[in-house]
Amino acid sequence: MDFRLKVFITVANRLSFTKAAKELFITQPAISKHIQELEEQYKIKFFERNGSKISLTNAGELLLNHTKNIFEVYREIDFDMSALINQQRGLLRLGASTTISQYIIPPLLARFHQKLQEIKVNLLNGNTEQIEKALLNKEIEIGIVEGQSKNQSIKYTEFLKDELVLVCNNKNPLINKNILSQEDLKSMRFVMREQGSGTLEVIEYALKPFEINLSQLTIEMQLGSTESIKSYLMNSDCVAFISIHAIKKELKNNELVILDLDNLVIERFFYIITLQGKTDALSELFIKNMANYYNLKL
Repeated sequence: MDFRLKVFITVANRLSFTKAAKELFITQPAISKHIQELEEQYKIKFFERNGSKISLTNAGELLLNHTKNIFEVYREIDFDMSALINQQRGLLRLGASTTISQYIIPPLLARFHQKLQEIKVNLLNGNTEQIEKALLNKEIEIGIVEGQSKNQSIKYTEFLKDELVLVCNNKNPLINKNILSQEDLKSMRFVMREQGSGTLEVIEYALKPFEINLSQLTIEMQLGSTESIKSYLMNSDCVAFISIHAIKKELKNNELVILDLDNLVIERFFYIITLQGKTDALSELFIKNMANYYNLKL
């Protein structure tokens, strides 16, 4: 029964029998057989089949929700039982927005693995909106994001302080100006993150006191990652607001240059997000290790 539910949740997440078979290392007929047995047991269909595409029925959505809860309980049992014999092990599912997953937490994850090798960590990467959605859907236990939407179901804990700086490549004529005004922003060409990005929300909020809307800026391109934005800047005369954590190497190599903006400092916090009133022992252990690594009081 447990394996059938594992097959079901894999198919439900992938919405593909073929992808589920590859992920679970079994054949597609075996996947179909397990789903058929579940449907026969409960005498109801969990998937609508339309040619090569499938979708969840109402019963499928309900079973998916129960299955997520079941596997979450199993995960907690596994950790708590191993803790009783001083063997901390289990599975921790993390989610992190793009900047954080690329530049902030890899050293922490490496150290965590060295200390607790029996704990497997899965990291989901996405923008802030996607990570919050994954947390609400119980696909992850902890998220680390660049902004906060103030969803009432989510607990937001300040993590690290960050600053967004305006940068361009070292051949851009703008670097010859000592200080730029906010009005100068309207004449620049920008590369921005996509909708749903925490970085984009922070920029929008920071420009409001100067009565500047994103719609007033010339946005040449919207890209889905900081790495793609940096690469674009290297090959254009555009500018971009980027986390100071993400450009340390480029600043050191003089590939990117920070532009000084008069009276405009964009600071923010990265946030640890968990579901309100629900933190399991393994999640608490990871958060404690984060606090120790960065010398923080969380």
